[in-house]
Amino acid sequence: MSNLHHSRAAKGFTLIELLVVIAIVAVLSVVLVITLNPAQLLRQARDSNRISDLSTLKSALSLYMADVASPDITGTNSKCYAHTSSTATATASGCNGRYSSATTVQTSSARTVDMSGWLPVNFNAISSGAPLSVLPIDPINNATYFYSYAAEETNYTFELNAEMESTRYSSGGSNDVESTDGGSSSTLYEVGTDPGLDL
Repeated sequence: MSNLHHSRAAKGFTLIELLVVIAIVAVLSVVLVITLNPAQLLRQARDSNRISDLSTLKSALSLYMADVASPDITGTNSKCYAHTSSTATATASGCNGRYSSATTVQTSSARTVDMSGWLPVNFNAISSGAPLSVLPIDPINNATYFYSYAAEETNYTFELNAEMESTRYSSGGSNDVESTDGGSSSTLYEVGTDPGLDL
């Protein structure tokens, strides 16, 4: 009987063994968190979303200009358009300095695709219907991180831009999209038919 009791006790873990395992797991968890940097991963996810949103908007605008007989891309050399909840952007010249000679900033909180949204183009005029249900907005959407749009109506050129926040996608990062996009700014991600558009 004593042999049976002894074999059962030998199969369990001692308190010291459990504490050692818990300590090892804690050290590995800390190393994993430091290595992955969750805050940077969230910034990268938001930047990926920005890149995707601007690509979608560029495609929708290109479809609009190819399909509509007399496209109205609403562009003057003194206006830029932005979606933002920030009054700082609404009052800053050139969409917070993104366009050097654009003096009027038109902001809207609307996301509609019928020309009354922040991007003033009537996507409903496309013969197959609007390719977007709503206009996308920046994941943070404040005075620094917002989407902006400007167009030059004579040549039917436009630019959409956003600022990246992660070290990976920002200027000088491993997947730098700001200084390699062909635009005129090395601190903005610019896309469109004229990514260097300088109003």
